[in-house]
Amino acid sequence: MLSTQFEIDNNMSNRRNFIKNLGALSLLLGTAKLDLNAQNSKKSRATKVNKPIVLSTWDFGIEANKGAWEVLNNNGTALDAVEKGVRIVEADPNERSVGYGGRPDRDGIVTLDACIMDDKANIGSVASLENIKHPISVARKVMEDTPHVMLVGDGALQFALEKGFKKENLLTDISEKEWKEWLKDTNYKLPINIENHDTIGMIALDAHGNLSGACTTSGMAYKMHGRVGDSPIIGAGLYVDNEIGAVTATGHGEEVIRIAGSHLVVELMRQGYSPENACKEAVNRIIKLTQSRKKDLKNIQVGFIAINKQGEYGSYCIHPGFNFAVYDQTGNRLINGKSITK
Repeated sequence: MLSTQFEIDNNMSNRRNFIKNLGALSLLLGTAKLDLNAQNSKKSRATKVNKPIVLSTWDFGIEANKGAWEVLNNNGTALDAVEKGVRIVEADPNERSVGYGGRPDRDGIVTLDACIMDDKANIGSVASLENIKHPISVARKVMEDTPHVMLVGDGALQFALEKGFKKENLLTDISEKEWKEWLKDTNYKLPINIENHDTIGMIALDAHGNLSGACTTSGMAYKMHGRVGDSPIIGAGLYVDNEIGAVTATGHGEEVIRIAGSHLVVELMRQGYSPENACKEAVNRIIKLTQSRKKDLKNIQVGFIAINKQGEYGSYCIHPGFNFAVYDQTGNRLINGKSITK
């Protein structure tokens, strides 16, 4: 009997000690967790966000960035910055792949596509818009003044005119001359980089830590009338997630649409990819699909640029020849995009 009581008392004592030790261990782990969280918090606070910053595609991005920077450097919003920046290229008749002076379709008609997206996932888009110099501003009006996200063709033109946009001829003499030369040999193909199917895509992070993006183009030179590429399609030519980052694409729109390219890059950044590596993975997916469809890669060019919430940025393309412009506190410069092929 005494032995049994001793064993009971001993077991109870061991149990109490175990519970006591477990409590102490839990307290220790909790304290360690708090310390780790505090360290991480301090580390996060110590990491300086690179803002404001603006990125845009191609060498005409240098001038576009200057316009955007005027807004950003005066504490303006990323949304206002990207609209102002791309309007500069839309209005330049010497830029043959965007806006006024853009190369026409095979019927000799200049048709424009554009979209815009802000930090609250508000979006606006126009496609196959004729006779309006600034489709990006029409896209913003669609975003702000309608319950819709996209207007196309005659409907987009009607809306633009109702909003006070001026109707004007966008086909310049030099673009018309080139188009007439093309009609003599419709197999003629322009080079795969900026000369043919390019876009001004712009993404920005403002001083408030908010992201926005814009994308505008006259599309592929001598395309079929009515053809629409990736530029006005949210998730393809442009995507913004204010928690993660912003992305825009350039090049062969059909291939970007095939993988919902800009959305894909944002989602890869959400998984922890750097902006550059996310762009590279998206490019590799396009290459893989192109090869699986037994298409010739040499005539296909696609490039992505991306920025995350820390102001880190990156780019990747299929072939050499793509470049992009970056403007931050260290200045405005042009960078050659890294490519899969060399």
